[in-house]
Amino acid sequence: MAFDYRGKVAVVTGASSGIGKAVSLDLAKRGTTVVAVARRKELIEEVAEACRIHAPDSSAAVVDVADRAAVEGMCRETLERHSRVDVLINNAGIPQRIHVTRLTVEDVEQVMQINFMGTVYATLALLPSMLEHGSGHIVNVSSVAGRVGSPRESSYAASKFAMSGWSEVLASDLLETGVQVHLIVPGAIDTEIWQKVQEPASYSGKFIPPQKIADAVRDCLETGKFERWVPRRLQPVSVVRAVAPKSFIKGIHRYDKRAERPEG
Repeated sequence: MAFDYRGKVAVVTGASSGIGKAVSLDLAKRGTTVVAVARRKELIEEVAEACRIHAPDSSAAVVDVADRAAVEGMCRETLERHSRVDVLINNAGIPQRIHVTRLTVEDVEQVMQINFMGTVYATLALLPSMLEHGSGHIVNVSSVAGRVGSPRESSYAASKFAMSGWSEVLASDLLETGVQVHLIVPGAIDTEIWQKVQEPASYSGKFIPPQKIADAVRDCLETGKFERWVPRRLQPVSVVRAVAPKSFIKGIHRYDKRAERPEG
């Protein structure tokens, strides 16, 4: 194994439930000190307490990632306490499923602020320290909707496409610095996000346990690979979109059978 979890420090955003919680507990069990970040105080404290069973210096930080000052303050305090951050997991995000004919500018601004700018705030706050130490891992949790479009999720897809593009260029810019960038591309994961969408989802199949994403994060940390789809069988969809974009667009339109069509 090329990555030693013991003695490392990881910041995990969106850690109060679902993917973030699974990743936090998985890292802590392997000896990594976890700073679990989320808005919901009671839930994030429970996650931190569970992490401390295996990694006693783990802690919780109640932060809204859309708040730049709060994110930068959390990063600063973490560096002051631990002197370094070895792993940053940018996972915090919200769903948004609204047909474009019902979408507002405020809807788009909200999801971009949380899903993408929150990633930017934490990354740029911690990157100088990683560069100074000549090592570090930045793991961005995107979505299949960040590689191929998803019906009625224009703003959500935009935020995740932004994260994917950001990750690719970041990986290039940081090549040979010792700081590695990884992109996780989850499919339908069994989290509460599915109960928070504004309009019914098209997908009605099986859901993947959040632990599978924690496994994918470890795979990236241990092998250094840049991109990891979960499940892997979805990755060819991006090839179809690249080869036949018009047919792909028609296909996702037909797939969205439960979409509420605009009148007229």
